[in-house]
Amino acid sequence: MTDLVAIAQQLESENSRDRLLGLAALKDVEPEAAVPLILKVIDDRNDNVRGMAIFALGVKPTAACLPVLVRLLETETDYSMRAAAAGALGYLGDIRAFEPLLRTFYEDTEWLVRFSAAVSLGNLGDNRAYEALVGALDSPEVVLQQAAIAALGEIGDRRCVDKLLTFAQAEDWLVRQRLAEALGNLPTPKSRQALQFLTKDTHPQVAAAAVVAQQRLDAQMD
Repeated sequence: MTDLVAIAQQLESENSRDRLLGLAALKDVEPEAAVPLILKVIDDRNDNVRGMAIFALGVKPTAACLPVLVRLLETETDYSMRAAAAGALGYLGDIRAFEPLLRTFYEDTEWLVRFSAAVSLGNLGDNRAYEALVGALDSPEVVLQQAAIAALGEIGDRRCVDKLLTFAQAEDWLVRQRLAEALGNLPTPKSRQALQFLTKDTHPQVAAAAVVAQQRLDAQMD
């Protein structure tokens, strides 16, 4: 049985390593018991502790998590912590996070934060993110293109297929892999043709992803 009193004492320690160990010890604790303890260190002075606490809120969903994560997303001055909050909101899976995430995606100036917001918009699966994500396909940041491709696949709006197919011969193999994975969620004849092409990709991970996606697509289209 987990000793919550001992964990609480760790989280109040002056030693950041103790606080990290305390957070780790909450892994198997029920959300309702874990979240009040996580909140003890959500504004910790140590970046590692703060980042771990933010992530922990995303995987321990309670009514207290969403407002705290949105506050961090909108007010945290450290961009890495904003990115962590954006990612945690995706794990949380609460559709009320949609507007803050979309606003962050449009307005934040750091690519890492926008990347995390795009991934989380995909996790939420809300079609209202379609236009923003399609626009991100033209981003000069390759990682944003990757995130947008993956998110569009998660949303599953088939209107994006023609736009996505322009990445079938992208120089970055991770872009091609994300494309293959996304097409597996977009059942159209063009998706099937593109996946057949990608199964012959020179990079083994792209080809393997295309085979798996092709099987998933076949199951949806049969």
